[in-house]
Order: sequence, then structure tokens, then C-alpha cells
Amino acid sequence: MKKVTVIGAGTMGNGIAHVFAQSGFSVALVDVSQDALNKAVATVSKNLDRMVAKGTITADVKEQTIKNISTNTALAAGVKDSILVVEAATENMDLKFKIFREMDQLCAPEVILASNTSSISITKIAAQTKRADKVIGMHFMNPVPVMKLVEVIRGYATSDETTKAILELSKQLGKIPTEVNDYPGFVANRILMPMINEAIITLFEGVAGVEEIDTVMKLGMAHPMGPLQLADFIGLDVCLSILHVMYDGFKNPKYAPCPLLVNMVMAGHLGVKSGNGFYEYVAGSKESKVAAQFRK
Repeated sequence: MKKVTVIGAGTMGNGIAHVFAQSGFSVALVDVSQDALNKAVATVSKNLDRMVAKGTITADVKEQTIKNISTNTALAAGVKDSILVVEAATENMDLKFKIFREMDQLCAPEVILASNTSSISITKIAAQTKRADKVIGMHFMNPVPVMKLVEVIRGYATSDETTKAILELSKQLGKIPTEVNDYPGFVANRILMPMINEAIITLFEGVAGVEEIDTVMKLGMAHPMGPLQLADFIGLDVCLSILHVMYDGFKNPKYAPCPLLVNMVMAGHLGVKSGNGFYEYVAGSKESKVAAQFRK
């Protein structure tokens, strides 16, 4: 089997490892924390159990998928013999730069280096390496095993050959790849984040409450999830980070994050991951209710 390395065992990393492993690739999942790696494999196993229960895969497929995943806390061992390395670490520019410098030194010259970044410039990431033609963005959507889209982002120097390889590879995973160019926020977040930010401003200015705003967008615009609930699901810290990238990149005030979002992140109210955002979440349950500070 061809080997792929995924760096970062968080929500996105374990999802990316899942889809590669289920598609028959040998996957090395790398993280500095063995505990995070153990939790990631447990999450993949739980998600596969749901698929078995629904009849979408067999128990044998689940067993083989788990067998296809190995874990490692050492980057050098994790990337050995891989044809592709996908970085899915925290959305932090300095951290991603450091990882790409290390990957460039450890990987064979022909290995493609991809980032799952949702907003950070692929061109800037590629500049940390000596293989800018082989650096590309693979922006998976959350939850990765369910969502079909992969934004394939070309940096300034990304080659046609690299782009074609990643487009084809994405199709092998059962995904629908869409090629975009390297500008802040790419396509998905350039459109999504201003909408979420405007919903937060609408709440901040007292135009309507949390439930009312989400109801208007769900029933009036046919969105499956309201923008404030979606922000909780993405993570308010992630939303803030992406808006900062876009504001810094375009220098346009329309991308400036709402003060309410800034304050919520500073207070540690990050959405689902912290149990409290615009909604409050019960541990181990999908049930939610409007957070106390936003109740009328």
C-alpha cells in the first residue's frame, strides 16, 4: 500500500487519517502527544462503528481501516517512505512554518507536502521549503469522513503536476476537489467568515437574538445550520484566527472581527470544544441551548 503521513491528531487530522485509511492507504498519524494519538484512533474507531451500524461499511472494512493506521510521536519516523504528507496542525502560522521546514529536510525530494490550512497563504508556507513546486493546500471540510469538498489551493509556485496529482488523489478518497488560487481565506472562508462575522455583529448590535438569527438563515436561506451555531461548531478561536488572516491580508475593514467575538475567545468561550459559545453544550450530547448571556 502507498503510505501517507498526517501531522496532527486533532479533529481534522483524525478525520483525514480516517478517509485515507478507509481508501486503502497506509497512514502514519503523527502528533507530539501520544494521548492525542490514542484519542484520535478511538475517534476513528467510533466513527467507523457508526458506519457499520448504518450498513454503509462492513465490520471487515472497519477492521482493515484501523489496521491501516499507525501512530508516531516522532516526525522523522512518521514521514519515512511516504508519498504525501498532509499537515493538519493548529491554525498557527509559526507552527506550520516550523513543521514545513522540518518536513522539507526529512522527506525525499519527490514527496508532495500539503497543508490543511483553512486560510494561511500556501505561498508563504511553500517559501519555508526548497520544493515550492511540490507544496499545495488540501483544505478538507469538517467532518472529514462526511463532507465531500476538498479545496485544492495552488500556491504561486505550485506546479501543474503537483496540482493534477492532488486532484486525482482527492477523487480516490471519494471527494470532490475544487481548484482555487492562493488568496486569504481562499473561497470557502472568504465567503463564509464574513457571513458569520456579520451574524455576530447583528447579535452584538441587538438586532435579534441567537435563535432568531439562526432561524432566519435556516428557514429563509435554506442553510442546514445557523451561522452562530456553525461558528460554535467550527470553534470561535478558529473563526477569529481566519478573520485576522483575511484582515491582515486584504487590509479591508470589512474583515475586521466583531468585538463580541474577540471578547468571547479571550474569555475561553470557544463553542462546542469548550462547552460554551453562543450555545451551551452538554458533554457527550448533541443537545444545546442558548447560552445564558444571550437569553432574552
